[in-house]
Amino acid sequence: MTAIPHHDTSNDEAIPAADCGWAVTESKAGTLTQCVGVLKQLTPSPVVKTISRSRGIRKWFEPALFRRSEREPVVLVSCGFRSEKATLDIKSAYGGRPLAVHLQRPRIDGYDMVFVSRHDWVPELDNLPNYHPMVGVPHQITSKRLSPLREDARARYGSGGKPIAAVFVGGPNGAYLYDEKTHDVISEAVRHLELEGWHVLVSVSRRSEEATLKALLKLRSPNVDVWDRTGENPYLSYMAAADGFLITKDSITMPCEAVATGKPVYSLELTHVPGPRLEKFEFYHRDLSKTLGLTRPYQGQMEAYTYQPLDETRRIGSIIRSVLNPDP
Repeated sequence: MTAIPHHDTSNDEAIPAADCGWAVTESKAGTLTQCVGVLKQLTPSPVVKTISRSRGIRKWFEPALFRRSEREPVVLVSCGFRSEKATLDIKSAYGGRPLAVHLQRPRIDGYDMVFVSRHDWVPELDNLPNYHPMVGVPHQITSKRLSPLREDARARYGSGGKPIAAVFVGGPNGAYLYDEKTHDVISEAVRHLELEGWHVLVSVSRRSEEATLKALLKLRSPNVDVWDRTGENPYLSYMAAADGFLITKDSITMPCEAVATGKPVYSLELTHVPGPRLEKFEFYHRDLSKTLGLTRPYQGQMEAYTYQPLDETRRIGSIIRSVLNPDP
């Protein structure tokens, strides 16, 4: 795989959407946004079916995931291993008619379509016609969604005409550590951007530890805003305001969302944890940077460059549409 997988989306508007689609997903935000993002390409109001993680007697008091009397879905989109059996149970309950789509390599068979991230792809999948590679993961960020927010977002953060850099920080994930060295790397990068004339907006994620937030709050200045986890999460506003992005390498989703904007996206190095998980993340970043030309490693400068914004969510939706509504 050396190029972005292609699928013609030019006739998407002419292809009827699914009139009822269900997202079958774990409660984690990362899996939910993938399913909903894809389903919004097919239907304006996806139905969300959340897999319970309760055990024992508590599980008996929870409502059923679905009822056979509900309107039959045309398509099921799932993500996360806990959703797999439930999705295929739903498909079976409706006579096998709903198209079942999974957004990672499933542990069980039975799906009609599967989309697997390129960093998780293995050669044996090449011969499976219902398996499709994707870059990173799908999501819900589009330029159309961000454009109406940009003017207000830039006014809110008072850049004084300076370019705005959004710095998105994650947390330890088995591939990278957030140790003192990593905190120093992030701090140095933020200070350098400020010295270079950027207004810097820094946001932590759900995985960020308190020690990381504490280190970042020390960077606050008239030209550096750091979200302290109080009030509404400004992530979407930061994205809309940004002229460029600096994102820590522990995230898969955030770079995918950022390269949908067409703005420069730089990846920030972290302390490595050797092992297979690190190898996958490093492959992902090499793929984005060297193979696809979408991102660049941060080496002390954030310069403008051009690329074709990536819209994998739309491409995936178009492939599913072509199966739901094949050409006569």
